[in-house]
Amino acid sequence: MAQNRAPQPAAAIAELGHRLAALRLARNLTQAALAEAAGVSLATVKRLEAGRSTQLTNLIRILDALGLGEGLADLAPAVEDRPLDRLQREGRRRRRASGPRAGSGDEPWRWGDEEPADGESSEG
Repeated sequence: MAQNRAPQPAAAIAELGHRLAALRLARNLTQAALAEAAGVSLATVKRLEAGRSTQLTNLIRILDALGLGEGLADLAPAVEDRPLDRLQREGRRRRRASGPRAGSGDEPWRWGDEEPADGESSEG
């Protein structure tokens, strides 16, 4: 059974560099032509194809020059707002306290064991 683990960063960069070099060659581009099309230095293309780290902006420029820029959105897909998630979020949303109820505050509050005041009946 194969394990589906993420590669180590150095191995991933090396594999990416190898694939980018293969794509460049498949498009019959020299490193210099790719560098010019991407707006990066020749050293940047060489460094990336050799499996060494480069700035993310340079990688994106090279991918765009190779016609792969549209696939970048697939690296981190947008989070869809599912209806169930929205309901759960709204259930946790703070609610304002309700306003005063009609009829409350008309009479002073009592414990219930007081003596009836003059003119009041003792039956509740």
